[in-house]
Amino acid sequence: MNKIDYKKELKHLYAASAKEPALIVVPTLRYLRIDGAGDPNTSSAYREAVEALFSLAYTIKFAIKKGEAAIDYGVMPLEGLWWMEDMTQFSVTRKDEWLWTLMILQPPLVTEPLVESCRAQLARKKDLPALSKVEFAAFAEGKAAQILHIGPFTAEGPTIARLHRFIEAQGLMLAGKHHEIYLSDIRRAAPDKWKTIIRQPAE
Repeated sequence: MNKIDYKKELKHLYAASAKEPALIVVPTLRYLRIDGAGDPNTSSAYREAVEALFSLAYTIKFAIKKGEAAIDYGVMPLEGLWWMEDMTQFSVTRKDEWLWTLMILQPPLVTEPLVESCRAQLARKKDLPALSKVEFAAFAEGKAAQILHIGPFTAEGPTIARLHRFIEAQGLMLAGKHHEIYLSDIRRAAPDKWKTIIRQPAE
Protein backbone atom coordinates (compact mmCIF):
# COMPACT_ATOMS: atom_id res chain seq x y z
CA MET A 1 0.00 0.00 0.00
CA ASN A 2 1.29 3.44 -0.91
CA LYS A 3 1.30 6.13 1.76
CA ILE A 4 1.37 9.81 0.83
CA ASP A 5 2.16 12.68 3.18
CA TYR A 6 0.42 15.63 1.56
CA LYS A 7 1.80 18.03 4.18
CA LYS A 8 5.28 17.20 2.86
CA GLU A 9 4.12 17.24 -0.77
CA LEU A 10 2.77 20.76 -0.15
CA LYS A 11 5.40 21.82 2.37
CA HIS A 12 5.49 25.43 1.12
CA LEU A 13 1.80 25.73 2.04
CA TYR A 14 1.68 23.73 5.29
CA ALA A 15 5.00 24.68 6.93
CA ALA A 16 5.88 28.23 7.87
CA SER A 17 8.53 30.05 9.88
CA ALA A 18 7.69 31.77 13.14
CA LYS A 19 10.70 34.05 12.61
CA GLU A 20 10.08 35.52 9.18
CA PRO A 21 6.96 35.92 7.02
CA ALA A 22 7.21 34.58 3.48
CA LEU A 23 5.45 35.22 0.19
CA ILE A 24 3.89 32.18 -1.47
CA VAL A 25 1.57 31.44 -4.37
CA VAL A 26 -1.31 29.11 -3.52
CA PRO A 27 -2.59 27.14 -6.53
CA THR A 28 -6.20 26.21 -7.08
CA LEU A 29 -6.95 23.33 -4.71
CA ARG A 30 -10.10 21.41 -3.82
CA TYR A 31 -11.56 21.34 -0.33
CA LEU A 32 -14.41 20.08 1.73
CA ARG A 33 -15.82 23.36 3.00
CA ILE A 34 -18.73 24.78 4.93
CA ASP A 35 -19.86 28.37 5.54
CA GLY A 36 -21.20 29.71 8.81
CA ALA A 37 -21.44 32.64 11.19
CA GLY A 38 -21.03 33.35 14.88
CA ASP A 39 -18.54 33.06 17.72
CA PRO A 40 -16.46 29.87 17.22
CA ASN A 41 -16.13 29.52 20.99
CA THR A 42 -19.88 29.33 21.63
CA SER A 43 -21.62 28.63 18.32
CA SER A 44 -23.25 25.21 17.92
CA ALA A 45 -23.05 25.77 14.15
CA TYR A 46 -19.25 25.94 14.40
CA ARG A 47 -19.00 22.71 16.41
CA GLU A 48 -21.36 20.93 14.03
CA ALA A 49 -19.37 22.15 11.02
CA VAL A 50 -16.07 20.85 12.43
CA GLU A 51 -17.63 17.48 13.25
CA ALA A 52 -19.19 17.12 9.79
CA LEU A 53 -15.98 18.11 7.98
CA PHE A 54 -13.71 15.70 9.84
CA SER A 55 -16.24 12.85 9.75
CA LEU A 56 -16.58 13.16 5.98
CA ALA A 57 -12.82 13.65 5.46
CA TYR A 58 -12.05 10.44 7.36
CA THR A 59 -14.78 8.51 5.55
CA ILE A 60 -13.21 9.55 2.23
CA LYS A 61 -9.72 8.64 3.46
CA PHE A 62 -10.78 5.10 4.41
CA ALA A 63 -12.71 4.65 1.17
CA ILE A 64 -9.55 5.45 -0.81
CA LYS A 65 -7.42 3.25 1.43
CA LYS A 66 -9.75 0.27 0.89
CA GLY A 67 -10.45 1.01 -2.78
CA GLU A 68 -8.62 0.22 -5.99
CA ALA A 69 -6.12 3.04 -5.43
CA ALA A 70 -5.07 1.48 -2.07
CA ILE A 71 -3.47 4.74 -0.98
CA ASP A 72 -3.21 5.80 2.63
CA TYR A 73 -2.73 9.42 3.64
CA GLY A 74 -3.14 11.65 6.67
CA VAL A 75 -6.25 13.83 6.77
CA MET A 76 -5.19 17.44 6.30
CA PRO A 77 -5.58 20.05 9.05
CA LEU A 78 -8.62 22.22 9.58
CA GLU A 79 -8.44 25.66 7.97
CA GLY A 80 -10.57 28.74 8.50
CA LEU A 81 -11.34 31.89 6.55
CA TRP A 82 -12.57 34.71 8.81
CA TRP A 83 -14.20 38.04 8.01
CA MET A 84 -17.05 40.50 8.64
CA GLU A 85 -19.24 42.30 6.13
CA ASP A 86 -17.47 45.52 7.18
CA MET A 87 -13.85 44.54 7.73
CA THR A 88 -13.08 47.89 9.35
CA GLN A 89 -15.15 46.60 12.29
CA PHE A 90 -13.44 43.19 12.49
CA SER A 91 -12.51 42.68 16.13
CA VAL A 92 -12.13 39.90 18.70
CA THR A 93 -14.71 41.78 20.78
CA ARG A 94 -17.36 41.17 18.08
CA LYS A 95 -16.96 37.44 17.47
CA ASP A 96 -20.70 36.92 17.42
CA GLU A 97 -20.72 38.88 14.12
CA TRP A 98 -17.91 36.93 12.50
CA LEU A 99 -18.45 35.08 9.23
CA TRP A 100 -16.37 32.02 8.48
CA THR A 101 -15.61 29.22 6.05
CA LEU A 102 -14.07 26.05 7.47
CA MET A 103 -12.13 23.82 5.07
CA ILE A 104 -10.12 20.60 4.81
CA LEU A 105 -7.92 20.12 1.75
CA GLN A 106 -8.60 16.98 -0.31
CA PRO A 107 -6.07 14.94 -2.32
CA PRO A 108 -6.17 15.15 -6.13
CA LEU A 109 -7.72 11.67 -6.41
CA VAL A 110 -10.89 12.74 -4.56
CA THR A 111 -13.84 13.22 -6.93
CA GLU A 112 -17.37 14.56 -6.62
CA PRO A 113 -18.94 11.08 -6.97
CA LEU A 114 -16.65 9.74 -4.23
CA VAL A 115 -17.59 12.61 -1.92
CA GLU A 116 -21.30 12.01 -2.49
CA SER A 117 -20.97 8.26 -2.00
CA CYS A 118 -19.12 8.80 1.28
CA ARG A 119 -21.63 11.44 2.38
CA ALA A 120 -24.51 8.99 1.86
CA GLN A 121 -22.62 6.23 3.68
CA LEU A 122 -21.86 8.55 6.61
CA ALA A 123 -25.44 9.83 6.81
CA ARG A 124 -26.66 6.27 7.34
CA LYS A 125 -24.30 5.82 10.29
CA LYS A 126 -24.28 9.17 12.10
CA ASP A 127 -26.64 12.04 12.72
CA LEU A 128 -24.59 15.05 11.63
CA PRO A 129 -26.72 18.21 11.33
CA ALA A 130 -24.16 20.02 9.14
CA LEU A 131 -23.31 17.14 6.80
CA SER A 132 -25.67 18.28 4.05
CA LYS A 133 -24.07 21.75 4.13
CA VAL A 134 -20.57 20.52 3.29
CA GLU A 135 -19.47 21.44 -0.23
CA PHE A 136 -16.67 19.97 -2.33
CA ALA A 137 -15.26 22.95 -4.19
CA ALA A 138 -12.16 24.53 -5.68
CA PHE A 139 -10.56 27.51 -3.99
CA ALA A 140 -7.99 29.75 -5.71
CA GLU A 141 -6.12 31.93 -3.21
CA GLY A 142 -3.18 33.06 -5.36
CA LYS A 143 -0.45 35.30 -3.98
CA ALA A 144 -0.30 35.46 -0.19
CA ALA A 145 2.03 35.92 2.76
CA GLN A 146 2.15 33.62 5.75
CA ILE A 147 3.83 33.18 9.12
CA LEU A 148 3.64 30.64 11.94
CA HIS A 149 2.01 31.72 15.20
CA ILE A 150 2.87 29.72 18.31
CA GLY A 151 0.52 30.21 21.24
CA PRO A 152 -3.18 30.68 21.97
CA PHE A 153 -5.52 32.20 19.41
CA THR A 154 -6.15 35.15 21.73
CA ALA A 155 -2.46 36.15 21.37
CA GLU A 156 -2.44 36.26 17.55
CA GLY A 157 -2.74 40.06 17.34
CA PRO A 158 1.00 40.93 17.20
CA THR A 159 1.70 38.10 14.75
CA ILE A 160 -1.06 39.30 12.42
CA ALA A 161 0.17 42.89 12.65
CA ARG A 162 3.69 41.74 11.79
CA LEU A 163 2.39 39.85 8.76
CA HIS A 164 0.46 42.90 7.55
CA ARG A 165 3.55 45.11 7.92
CA PHE A 166 5.53 42.61 5.88
CA ILE A 167 2.95 42.70 3.09
CA GLU A 168 3.02 46.50 3.02
CA ALA A 169 6.83 46.47 2.96
CA GLN A 170 6.67 44.36 -0.22
CA GLY A 171 4.63 47.10 -1.88
CA LEU A 172 1.49 44.95 -1.76
CA MET A 173 -2.00 45.43 -0.35
CA LEU A 174 -4.15 43.11 1.74
CA ALA A 175 -6.67 41.21 -0.36
CA GLY A 176 -9.10 38.40 0.34
CA LYS A 177 -9.93 36.88 3.70
CA HIS A 178 -7.85 36.27 6.81
CA HIS A 179 -6.82 32.60 6.65
CA GLU A 180 -5.71 30.32 9.48
CA ILE A 181 -4.42 26.74 9.30
CA TYR A 182 -4.60 24.82 12.56
CA LEU A 183 -1.63 22.47 12.83
CA SER A 184 -2.16 21.43 16.46
CA ASP A 185 -4.79 19.28 18.13
CA ILE A 186 -6.01 21.83 20.64
CA ARG A 187 -7.72 19.08 22.67
CA ARG A 188 -4.32 17.65 23.56
CA ALA A 189 -1.67 20.38 23.27
CA ALA A 190 -1.21 23.16 25.81
CA PRO A 191 -2.36 26.58 24.47
CA ASP A 192 1.17 27.99 24.59
CA LYS A 193 2.25 25.21 22.19
CA TRP A 194 -0.54 25.61 19.63
CA LYS A 195 0.80 26.10 16.10
CA THR A 196 -1.26 28.09 13.60
CA ILE A 197 -0.24 29.29 10.16
CA ILE A 198 -1.57 32.82 9.63
CA ARG A 199 -2.03 33.52 5.92
CA GLN A 200 -3.12 36.74 4.26
CA PRO A 201 -3.77 37.05 0.50
CA ALA A 202 -2.08 40.06 -1.07
CA GLU A 203 -2.04 41.87 -4.39
